[in-house]
Amino acid sequence: MGKFDKYKIDLKGMRTDSCRYEFVLDNQFFADIDNPDIAKGNVHVVLSVKKTSHAFELHFRTEGIVWVLCDRCLDEMEQPVASEDDLVVKFGPEYAEEGDNLVIIPEDEGILNVAWFMYEFVALAIPMKHVHAPGKCNQAMSRALNKHLRVLPDDPSEADVPEDGDDDGADGEGSTPIDPRWNELKKLLDNN
Repeated sequence: MGKFDKYKIDLKGMRTDSCRYEFVLDNQFFADIDNPDIAKGNVHVVLSVKKTSHAFELHFRTEGIVWVLCDRCLDEMEQPVASEDDLVVKFGPEYAEEGDNLVIIPEDEGILNVAWFMYEFVALAIPMKHVHAPGKCNQAMSRALNKHLRVLPDDPSEADVPEDGDDDGADGEGSTPIDPRWNELKKLLDNN
C-alpha cells in the first residue's frame, strides 16, 4: 500500500449519484508530500462527489491549521486555512489536466487520487505574507534584523538624496542639501 492510497476515489465504481468522504491531513501527510512550504498541519477536508450525466463534480471544503515559516523571523507559526474548491473530472483516453479545475482520467482505470489536489487547495489558502502577530516573532532574530535596518531621518529636510536625480544642488535656489557621500561619489565619476 502506497503513502497516498487512502486518498484514491473510485469514480468508475460509484453506485450512487453522490458520495461524501472525509480526510484528515496530518503531519505525516505533509511530510509525505515533501514540500517545504508547509512544515506540518492538521486540516480537515470534506469531499463531496456528485455524478452527472457526463462528468463528476468534486467539492472540497477545507478547514484547519498548518505550520509555515514566518517571513520575518523564520520560526514556525500557526496559520489557519479555510477554503472551498471545486474540481470537475471526466473520463478520457489518458490522464490530463485541462484548465484550473478540469481533470481527465483514463476511463479504463476510473480512479482519481485526490492527495495532491487537497495539498494544492491548502497551499493556495495560505496568505502570501505570513508573519507572527506583533511581538510574537523570535526576539533574537528581531534584534538582528533591527540592527541592520536603515533608519530614515524624521525631518524631511534631512533627506539629502534627491529623488529624481535631476537636482545636483549647484544652483542653490530652493534645492535641498546634498548628502556629502554623493559628492564623494560624483568625484569618482568626474575622474573617469
